[in-house]
Amino acid sequence: MTPHASPRHVFVTGSSRGIGHAVAAAFVAAGDRVTVHARTAESAERARAELGAAGSVAADVTDAAALEAALASAAERAGPVQVLVNNAGAAETAPLSRLDVDQLRRMMALNVEPVLTAIRAVAPAMNTAGTGRIVTVASTAGLKGYAYVGAYTAAKHAVVGLTRALALELAAAGITVNAVCPGYTDTALIADSLDRLEARTGRDREAILEDFTRVNPLGRLIRPQEVADSVLWLAGAGASGITGQAIAVAGGEL
Repeated sequence: MTPHASPRHVFVTGSSRGIGHAVAAAFVAAGDRVTVHARTAESAERARAELGAAGSVAADVTDAAALEAALASAAERAGPVQVLVNNAGAAETAPLSRLDVDQLRRMMALNVEPVLTAIRAVAPAMNTAGTGRIVTVASTAGLKGYAYVGAYTAAKHAVVGLTRALALELAAAGITVNAVCPGYTDTALIADSLDRLEARTGRDREAILEDFTRVNPLGRLIRPQEVADSVLWLAGAGASGITGQAIAVAGGEL
């Protein structure tokens, strides 16, 4: 990876593992000053050491004040955030008979509200600089329906809508706002899902995995690095004319 002429301060939420970890690693390799984030200080510092990142912060992203404080602390140490990657999030499953408003609120609080909080926190400095890159890791669930994850799907659709709306508001300031929408990705989250389904149903793990990969014409899980490469491109000079987009990284699923 060719380093940037001028390293940027990149903040990646939920970067202690999975897609976020791969994204942070890609920016470190590109020569940027990366602040990694996790829910606990121990996880954040472990990721920083593993990646050779510039710094680490901890915050529960569902606590707006804590997330704002973490972003402020990172900016004080490494300068204004020039690239924000909203990656933190998670899914809960439930059929309609067990899907309630509480689950919907949890999914919105975890997958949507922190995106708005973080963007509001970094936008003033980006506006002053006349440039900035914001990329949110959404999901193909933000572009289509999935059975049994209604609340998560609704939340990811909301993230895509927020991306498109804020892209229009921030374009005049030279700030691009985009989303990447991975399909089923080879992360600990999927591994945990396979474990739970195997234990609950008694089905063979490989057969369950085939259910996940069947929707992908490539016939496999997406690799975290493939998502990271898309995020890196959207944050680069070559994508300066790309904003308000939700790009599927899903092997042709959509």
